[in-house]
Amino acid sequence: MGSGPISREGSTTPKVSTCLWLDQDIEAAVGLYVSLVPDSRIDYVQRAPGPWPGGKAGDALLVAFTLCGQGFQALNGGGQADYGMAASISVACADQEEVDRLWAALIADGGAEIMCGWLRDRWGVPWQIVPTILPRLLADPDPAVARRVFSAMQDMIKLDIAALERAAAG
Repeated sequence: MGSGPISREGSTTPKVSTCLWLDQDIEAAVGLYVSLVPDSRIDYVQRAPGPWPGGKAGDALLVAFTLCGQGFQALNGGGQADYGMAASISVACADQEEVDRLWAALIADGGAEIMCGWLRDRWGVPWQIVPTILPRLLADPDPAVARRVFSAMQDMIKLDIAALERAAAG
């Protein structure tokens, strides 16, 4: 797999990555994201060399970061972006503790719950916080199990593994 250019700090940027348009505060957003997901880091911060319409010299313009091995960028777009629901960051969670931890951190300080494991963080970025058991239960060879789990999921905001398992059991 090819890599992109070398940053001033010497890290290689991925050839393809998702770029999130954020309204200021990109270092705080990325700092939160990398603190929540294992195998994550800030790769580099590109700072404005002079004043610009969205800020002043020294402000972060772009932060390249990695979430669990996947490359991302956060752009200081200066103005709220409308993400809609067409794309989101999806995190597969091993257990309810991880679901709860990520959920609480991402909706804190102005985030919003949506439904079926979806939320928006305080910067407006949509996330899916999904227990790894959900796709397995939805793919159960017994169509009645899959239907019960699917129905239970549709009534949830934050996904509840125990409730999904109870639905699967009937």
